[in-house]
Amino acid sequence: MTDRGFSHIPVMLGETIDGLSVKEGGVYVDGTLGGGGHAEQILKKGGVLIGIDRDEAAIAAASKRLTGNYTLVGDNYSHIKTILSNLIIEKIDGALLDLGVSSHQLDTPGRGFSYRFDAPLDMRMDKRSDLTAKAIVNTYDIAQIERILFEYGEEPFARQIARKIGEYRAQQPIETTAQLVEIIKSAMPAKVKREGKHPAKRTFQAIRIAVNDELSQLGSTVEAFCDVLKSGGRLAVITFHSLEDRIVKNTFVRLAKGCDCPKDFPVCVCGKQPLIKQVSKKPIVASEEERRNNPRSESAKLRVVEKI
Repeated sequence: MTDRGFSHIPVMLGETIDGLSVKEGGVYVDGTLGGGGHAEQILKKGGVLIGIDRDEAAIAAASKRLTGNYTLVGDNYSHIKTILSNLIIEKIDGALLDLGVSSHQLDTPGRGFSYRFDAPLDMRMDKRSDLTAKAIVNTYDIAQIERILFEYGEEPFARQIARKIGEYRAQQPIETTAQLVEIIKSAMPAKVKREGKHPAKRTFQAIRIAVNDELSQLGSTVEAFCDVLKSGGRLAVITFHSLEDRIVKNTFVRLAKGCDCPKDFPVCVCGKQPLIKQVSKKPIVASEEERRNNPRSESAKLRVVEKI
């Protein structure tokens, strides 16, 4: 199967660009370039853009779509300090992280991200990496698969699904998304399968997170982005599920607090000062109209902070 043209509907586009408060001539990083929708608006506002994505298809598509003063980097946004150092840039005026999987990745059958298409089990955002979804479901210990489904997918039937995976792979390899969907369905009670959400949604999310190691470095990466902001610079982060949002929220709260001395200490002895202030205490969510027009925005939360 061949990839379709890289398309992606940016979530909360107006709210995100407003949150970044883009200044003409300012340097802005889009750490999750995707289809380039947010990046394009940053450039239209007169910003200088550094676009980062580990998906080669995203970089190739953005290079055709974008116009203006920009640099594209094929890398993981967790390497932000090294990327800026290589570009001889010390501080930036703002940054955006739109976490999760892109519309293009979901809608391209051959990428193996979606339970809607029958395709080889892959789920790699970076095709250069070795670990695939196929490797996880066929070689990981059953207890390890159960932990992935429970922790990353918050799947209540993690144990049952992991056991079914073990039973199936003992007979033959699990090679396609369709095979995995049927295994998941076979582990689910009939009542659950009749409910609104697709029974494979949580499992596919969990395996995708494990394949791409999406959570282990998220907190430290968010802190690194805050470090490289100029005073007054802003970081906007869009999350799509509770695990991501919890990490981002807790990191922001910690960096906005500064002092981490025990509560019973009469005075601060650590000397840590607040690094950021939260622009909005509560996350921004998509409008009702956007949620109707773009289902991906339903679970999205936007958090914006400003460097002190």
